Amino acid sequence: MFVSCAAAYHDAMSATPRRQRPTVITSARPGRTLDSAARTRRYLITMGVRIACFIAAVAIDHPVRWVFLVGAAVLPAVAVLLANAADIRRPAVVPPTDQSVHRQLTMPGTVPGSVEP
Repeated sequence: MFVSCAAAYHDAMSATPRRQRPTVITSARPGRTLDSAARTRRYLITMGVRIACFIAAVAIDHPVRWVFLVGAAVLPAVAVLLANAADIRRPAVVPPTDQSVHRQLTMPGTVPGSVEP
């Protein structure tokens, strides 16, 4: 479910012109569920390529077969490295803003009234 939500969000952002995209006001990383889903997807894709290498090594009767066998032997280690690679990006640094641009409230004090229980 989370993968399809992320894919739908990516599709919506790709179709939206850059000026109409919402402004990101946080530098938070994606949630653990999305990160885990992305790592699982990378692992499964790599292992799928490994299976294709095995099938090609069996089906092809040519010296290229050895390239496919080496690929099939090395890809599990690559798949594990990619699956364990967590998102280690640092949060973006927000540049300082000019405080004179920001408006302040003009009405000092409190608003008259009462609070009903």
